Amino acid sequence: MSTSSSDYTLGERICKARDISGLSTAQLARRLGIKTATLHSWESDRSEPRSNKLVLLAGVLNVSPTWLLVGRGAPPVVDEPAVSDLDNMRVALDRVQRQAQTLADEIAVLQERLSGS
Repeated sequence: MSTSSSDYTLGERICKARDISGLSTAQLARRLGIKTATLHSWESDRSEPRSNKLVLLAGVLNVSPTWLLVGRGAPPVVDEPAVSDLDNMRVALDRVQRQAQTLADEIAVLQERLSGS
C-alpha cells in the first residue's frame, strides 16, 4: 500500500521538500530569515509557520502552499538535467577529450625528441 503526501504531517512534508531541494536546515532557515530552531519546530510539528512564511517556504522549496499544508497537488521532485544540459555536457566532454589527445600527442613527440638526442 503506497503512502500519499496527505498521509504526512506538515512538518514531514516540509522536511521531505527540504531534503529533495538539497538544503540543510540551516540553509533553509537562512533563506527564510528565521532561526534554525524555528524551522526545527515546524519540521517536528511543534509549531506551524504563519501564512506569509508558509508562502515563502513553498516558493523556496518549489512546491505549492496547498501541498505543504494538506499534501494536495504536485509533490516536490528531484531536478534532473534538461536534455540540452546533457547535450552541452557531451559537447564539452568531446572538446576536452580532443584537447587531452592533442596534449598526449605533443608529449609523445617531445619524449621522442629527448630520447633521440
